[in-house]
Parts: sequence; C-alpha cells; structure tokens
Amino acid sequence: MGNWLANHWLSVLFLVSWLGLNIFLFVYAFLNYEKSDKYFYTREILGTALAFARASAFCLNFNSMVILLPVCRNLLSFLRGTCSFCNRTLRKPLDHNLIFHKLVAYMICIFTAIHVIAHLFNFERYSRSQQAMDGSLASVLSNLAHEKEGDSWLNPIQSPNTTVMYATFTSVAGLTGVIATTALVLMVTSAVEFIRRNYFELFWYTHHLFIVYIICLGIHGLGGIVRGQTEESIGESHPNNCSNSFLEWDKYEWSCRRPHFVGHPPESWKWILAPIALYIFERILRFYRSQQKVVITKVVMHPSKVLELQMRKRGFSMEVGQYIFVNCPSISFLEWHPFTLTSAPEEEFFSIHIRAAGDWTENLIRTFEQQHSPMPRIEVDGPFGTVSEDVFQYEVAVLVGAGIGVTPFASILKSIWYKFQHADNKLKTQKAGHAALNFDKATDVLTGLKQKTFFGRPMWDNEFSRIAAAHPKSVVGVFLCGPRTLAKSLRRCCQRYSSLDPRKVQFYFNKETF
Repeated sequence: MGNWLANHWLSVLFLVSWLGLNIFLFVYAFLNYEKSDKYFYTREILGTALAFARASAFCLNFNSMVILLPVCRNLLSFLRGTCSFCNRTLRKPLDHNLIFHKLVAYMICIFTAIHVIAHLFNFERYSRSQQAMDGSLASVLSNLAHEKEGDSWLNPIQSPNTTVMYATFTSVAGLTGVIATTALVLMVTSAVEFIRRNYFELFWYTHHLFIVYIICLGIHGLGGIVRGQTEESIGESHPNNCSNSFLEWDKYEWSCRRPHFVGHPPESWKWILAPIALYIFERILRFYRSQQKVVITKVVMHPSKVLELQMRKRGFSMEVGQYIFVNCPSISFLEWHPFTLTSAPEEEFFSIHIRAAGDWTENLIRTFEQQHSPMPRIEVDGPFGTVSEDVFQYEVAVLVGAGIGVTPFASILKSIWYKFQHADNKLKTQKAGHAALNFDKATDVLTGLKQKTFFGRPMWDNEFSRIAAAHPKSVVGVFLCGPRTLAKSLRRCCQRYSSLDPRKVQFYFNKETF
C-alpha cells in the first residue's frame, strides 16, 4: 500500500480535490437555495426539491466543464512534453485520463438523476399548487399571472388544465432536459466495454451525441423556470415580514407590496464556454494534421491476418510507445481508430500493425489484400503520448504484452537496438546481446527478435522474485499492454515484491491505455 501511494499520490490528490469540489459546490448551492430570502416564496411551492435541483445543476455544470479535458489528446501530449523533465509521479495523472473521463461521466449520471427526480417533484408541486383552491400562500403565488405587474409570475404552469407532461415538452427547460438526458443515456450505455469492444462503430457514432448534450445544456436555462424574488421587491416587502399577510398585499399603501419575481439567468454556458473553445481548437488541429498527405511505402501481410503498414508523412516526429489515429475515407469518412506505432524514432518511416478485430479493420485488411485495386488513401492524426514513453526513465524495464498488445514494445525494442548501434563498442559488447535484432531473418511477426517466443502463462512470482534478486537496489518499471486480469496480477506482484525500504528495489506498474 505504501508503494502504491508513493507511486500514485498525485493522482489520489487530484481525485480527492475533484470530489471535494463536487461536495463543496453541492453543499454551497443547496444551502443558498434552502436558506436565501430570495427563494422564500419559491420554496413555499416547491419545498426542499428546489435546493436539490439547483445544487445538482451546479455540479452538472462543473463536471460538464471538466468532461472534455481528458479527451483533448493534443493538450495531454503538450502537457506530457512540457513535463518531460518531471519525475514519474508528476506525469502519472496524465496516464489515467480515460479513467478520469469515465469517473466524470459517472458523476454526471448521478447528478442528472438527482436533477431529473427533483424537477419531477417540482413540476408536480407546481401543478398541484395551481389546482389548489384552499387559499394557501402556495395557491396565491401560483395565481400570479404572467401579464400582471411586469411579468411577476412565479409558477410556470399558468392553468389548472395544464398537465405536467405538457409543461415538460412545451418549455425550453423541459424539452432540452429530456433531449440531453436521452443523449446521455445513449452515450453511457453504448460505452460499456462489451459494446465498445465488439461494436466499436456503434460506440463511436453514439458517443458523438455529446454535441447534442452540450447544446441542450447551454440553452437549458433560457426558460427561466426557477424564479426568485427581485432585490427591489425584497426591500419593499421582505418575506419574513409579509408572508403571513399575503391576503392584504397592496391593500394599503403602507402595507406589504405584492412580491415581484425574476427568472434565474442561464449559467451553464459560462461553465462550458472555455472547454468548448479548447475542444474546438483541438478538433481543428486534428483536422489540419489529418489532411496532410500520407505516403504508404510498404504493405506487409503477416500470418494470423495482421496487416503492417509502413508510411511517411512530412513533419512527422514520434517517440517510443506513442500511438496515432487512422482513418480510411473509402471505408468510413468519420471513423478514426487508434493504433500503436511499431516503428522506432530512428527509422525513416513510421509503421502500425493492424489485426482483424471488427468490421472496420476487416474491411481495411481486405482492401489492401486486393492487389489489383488502387491503394486506398490513409489519413493520420498524431502521434500522441502514452505511459510507454517513460520506459527509459527507469533503471530496469519489464515489458509485458498480450496478443496484439505487444505492439507498443516493438517500437521500444527497435529503438534500443538503434541506440546500441550508435553507442560505443563497450556498451555494445556488454548489453547489445540482450536486445539483438535481426531484420533479415526475423523470427517474430512484429519485432524481429532472434529470441523464440515461449508459449504458456509465465509464473509471475518467479519472474518478479528473480528480477528483485538481480536488481536489489533498482527502480523497476513494469509496462503492460493487455487485459485487465493480467493487469491485476502484475499490479499485485509490483506491490508484493517492492521493498518497504525506499532505497531498495521498487516496482512501478504502468498500464497502456488509449
């Protein structure tokens, strides 16, 4: 546990700060709407549901502001580049961007549920107070008509015959709320791992409903349904003094005046304006880079339906472990799929290996297999950074790849080989044998390693014990690109075999995600 905290303390601090801000905003808004004199008369109709609706709205605005930042890939790559001199701990939060994106999405779902349920109660109470004939304060407030006293109404339901359903679908707030909630449900349900892995196209297209969600969020408050007493009206007739004499409002010149109300101004656009502008700039940059010409220099079809593409692009510069997004307009104009680069920075080209795993990849491989057809046009966006870029910051590195997950390490191993080629002879004689490559007589599909692949599951306890014994005072980086079950095993081993003494062997677990 101590080793885990030492490795992730900044990520934990960031997460705790985010949770703390959510709690603060919720409590602050809740108390404001529950205690403020401005909303005294509004609470007479709605009760505590008003505070729950507005507090959840504050948190929705905050999280909707944050949700786009973890998926701004160019921003993250810029931060990773500017933080290249930082230690591993400072760079670690950047490696969990998608996890944070999901956490923010879950938080949005929670507050959306609270907001919707609270407003269902609010609309029901609006309707009930409009239909009431008991002469209560709520009934009197609900009968303040739109046309009287300069738009001083409080209840948006102005007729006893108006149903809650009708009011919901004919108001700006109600209609945009329904559309935004529907878009959110579709986005979240289509993003579950099963659909994302097996029906990526469905996930890809449905996830772009975030545009509908953002637009609806921005105009949701234009209706001004939640209303409070104006400051001038509070001065003329403070609710603490005049709420009990509501039957005598305006009866005498010296008595309490009829309260006037104003709609709550829309605020969501203020929260999301900056991140939306940043995201639009991100997409413009992606579009510009994707339009730069890509030349395919070599196509290799490996066994097990693995396609290798070697490409060139003007101004393209990469680091080990990075990935790119690839689009093939002849297959799908809108779909972009991520692939790890398998070439080394020292090579004159950049390459990816594509395994058939879905309709898009199968169509792409089939297109390149048809030798008589013209070469399809490929668009490339990137490269973007990942945790594997930190591999050379560790004294000892352990690379674990499962299946096609070996691709991030092909780039690393090739780069090591090139580094040894340009190193002095003493470095070559001592270490080059451990990473020797033979490109002419390659025995591995991706890396060309001389070393034969051993089939079967490794005994991780034996491997970690051996590494700990061989490097008793080293910092060991364990890098994985593979399934979750393997990640759990490696994470446990990293914690188990890390010494309690920080001066002795320490294992740091890093999982490749994009």
